[in-house]
Amino acid sequence: MAIEIFNRYEKKYIVSGKIIPQIQAALSEHMELDEYNKRRETYTIANLYYDTEDSHLIRTSLAKPKYKEKLRLRAYGVPGGGSKVYAEIKKKVNGLVNKRRSAMTLDEAYSFLQSGEAPKLRPAMNRQVVGEIEYFLRTHDLSPSVCLSYDRRAYFGIGQHDLRVSFDTNIRTRRYDLRLEAGIYGEPLLDEDLWLMEIKVARSIPLWLCRLLSEHGIYPASFSKYGTEYKQRLACAQDRIYAFVPQVRQEPAQTQRLETGFPLPAIAQWRSAGEMAAGNGRLF
Repeated sequence: MAIEIFNRYEKKYIVSGKIIPQIQAALSEHMELDEYNKRRETYTIANLYYDTEDSHLIRTSLAKPKYKEKLRLRAYGVPGGGSKVYAEIKKKVNGLVNKRRSAMTLDEAYSFLQSGEAPKLRPAMNRQVVGEIEYFLRTHDLSPSVCLSYDRRAYFGIGQHDLRVSFDTNIRTRRYDLRLEAGIYGEPLLDEDLWLMEIKVARSIPLWLCRLLSEHGIYPASFSKYGTEYKQRLACAQDRIYAFVPQVRQEPAQTQRLETGFPLPAIAQWRSAGEMAAGNGRLF
């Protein structure tokens, strides 16, 4: 059975693609490839994030509280209705990441997250995690928010199985066609030559890995895929607002302005025709 509960620290790094081969070669001396990568260079992960209409979950996360949480569906590759996917709650408490997930079919997951009613439990499901997700759905009004996918190459530590290093590239996002079975496509999140490197460990990062990072000038970055997508979306919306040029209302050609600066029809209604005649046509 796949691991369904994770407790670990995660460090993220934005790395140039030019040095990725050197880093991965050095990792191979201490780590082994993920099982998926033994058959292919990278494997594809697709996620469907759920949030409130006003993006409460990701806005809270970006505020960097001591406790934050996200809900998503995760698939490996493009799933069909009967394919296995994972419903996941990802929490972070004082820097410690806790990920809890349960396997189910895509159809079961869609029905569960839309209705809030848990699917009929089967041996492959984690009863406790399903209950936690059910409670989460009762306390939040959630709907699909963003599809986010990427290609991954990952390593596990030899003799330190809690150590995991992953490299994500070709990160794509979209806020339309919010179905995992719709395929792997969307707008790029990072420049083409940049990779997201993550170190995940239950305890401390080993000394040899710290030295490797130092040799290549690689330093931690505060980065969230969903958070970065949300901030980029806000920036685009602000650009559209600032680019807006208001139209100046033109007065009709027949409206004449007098020395007072007011349009004639607006002031003429304040004075009778007799008063205007007595004043030789002057309004004041």
